[in-house]
Amino acid sequence: MKRLFLSLILILSVACTNITGIVAPEDFNREVKVFDVRIWATECVTDTKLLHAGNVLAQYLDNNGDGEPDKTAVTSELSARNATIIMFGTRQEAEAFDLDKLPSDITAVQFLYSTETNSSFKPDGANSYFDGSLQKVLHLITTHGYANAWSDVFGECHGSKLSVAMDSARGGYFPEIPAQYPEGAWYTNNDQSCDYEAQVARYFYWALTSRLGAQDYPGRFDEIKNEWQLNTPGLVTAEDPQVTEILSNPDYGIPQILPDGNYQGFEIKITDLDCST
Repeated sequence: MKRLFLSLILILSVACTNITGIVAPEDFNREVKVFDVRIWATECVTDTKLLHAGNVLAQYLDNNGDGEPDKTAVTSELSARNATIIMFGTRQEAEAFDLDKLPSDITAVQFLYSTETNSSFKPDGANSYFDGSLQKVLHLITTHGYANAWSDVFGECHGSKLSVAMDSARGGYFPEIPAQYPEGAWYTNNDQSCDYEAQVARYFYWALTSRLGAQDYPGRFDEIKNEWQLNTPGLVTAEDPQVTEILSNPDYGIPQILPDGNYQGFEIKITDLDCST
């Protein structure tokens, strides 16, 4: 009986470790995993918001909902980097987290806060705040997936097709944020913490989510006009033909339907990471 008991302990321990393949820091107690991309959450994150983020992740990677990634070139790049979204209750909780706690083989990381995740977001209705998971989840996918799978097109560096389109949107090539953007520019990010590479990532986010209708609801334009002015699908198509050509090219499997948190390919499940029970 004693040997059987010890064997059961061993089996449970191995199973818990193999949930992720990588041991999570003790700060995180739950996980959602989609196509080898994981989301780790702290106890301050509700199950509702964790599941919503997981569904958004699945819908971005499998936009047609058939249960398979739309482009394995993207998911392969994410998997190779052990891409992980770490989800905290608040920005303050995230700022207190020591990044050195993360396993060294995780080389693609994105923060997401429960306070910015709006599981009730409706792109065609009134909203208390924008669903930040639509931005943060996409950043992980584009920066570590698309930018590596097709660096000449989506690379977050000067010279890629996406950066050329962004330079047109900003009114010129600016390695650093200019004192003033040229008249007629429609992408005018003034965040001094955003280097050129980060500007490319944000441009991808603004263009794609606007093209998919996420930024077109009452009051949203006034919230974002200081940085982005093409907040509707029609404006993106009419005013930014360069990015429209990139985003509409079927070769890259760019999402054509905005995630709504209701993925149909398979059930998104939460796994408990607490091995102590």
